[in-house]
Amino acid sequence: MVGSDVELSCACPEGSRFDLNDVYVYWQTSESKTVVTYHIPQNSSLDNVDSHYRNRALMSPAGMRQGDFSLRLFNVTPQDEQKFHCLVLSQSLGFQEVLSVVVTLHVAANFSVPVVSTPHSPSQDELTFTCTSINGYPRPNVYWINKTDNSLLDQALQNDTVFLNTRGLYDVVSVLRIARTPSVNIGCCIENVLLRQNLTVGSQTGNNIGERDKITENPVRTREKTEVTWSVLGVLCLLVAVAVAIGWVCRDRWLRRSYAGVWAVRPEPELTGEFAMGSSRFWGA
Repeated sequence: MVGSDVELSCACPEGSRFDLNDVYVYWQTSESKTVVTYHIPQNSSLDNVDSHYRNRALMSPAGMRQGDFSLRLFNVTPQDEQKFHCLVLSQSLGFQEVLSVVVTLHVAANFSVPVVSTPHSPSQDELTFTCTSINGYPRPNVYWINKTDNSLLDQALQNDTVFLNTRGLYDVVSVLRIARTPSVNIGCCIENVLLRQNLTVGSQTGNNIGERDKITENPVRTREKTEVTWSVLGVLCLLVAVAVAIGWVCRDRWLRRSYAGVWAVRPEPELTGEFAMGSSRFWGA
């Protein structure tokens, strides 16, 4: 993975022993013959190491004494994706080749989660979607998917732009143009073959697909509607609470007036005259 450390293996059978004053060890790229690092008896200088690998490539002296000439490569970059050649010679054997190993290094980096732009209609009969993903490696494959039935859309409908950025990683922009329909549910998929990774993000539109403002509602208006709704609900709740409180107060007073209890000592005054129980005005009322 880009930015990580890796070990390129180059070792003799277990139990081997070597004198560091007798062996010459070289690590270089197979095609360009770029010097990665080396060991020369009684010479600690590494002036001939290529600047791309200087302070990034290391062998262990203790490991070499036991026949392990593996290379430790730090902070892997996309440019490190190539074949490396490990060569070990013995001076006491007339510089005979003791070990020769070729190691192929594959490099990868995760793409960012794709971002699919809101679709728009450049014409009455067409919809355009844009999918963007950055900082991945190696070069990706881009697919557009009909998420209704998970079928792949015709690649002739898309226009992909893939380029290397300043970090040596790939950025990709894919533009999809399809016929305008009442409802669309599609996804953009970025495939990293080396990592066996598929990143898919969907984009769904409603019936008013030709009118961009109706695809996603204005967040300000939505917030205003929400605030009004909560205000109305708050007033209603307050009115209900007041009504309940008044009801309890009235009920309490009515109970206290209608029932004096067993400890009452003062009888209610008797009604006389026109308000007496037997009077016609009382019963008429």
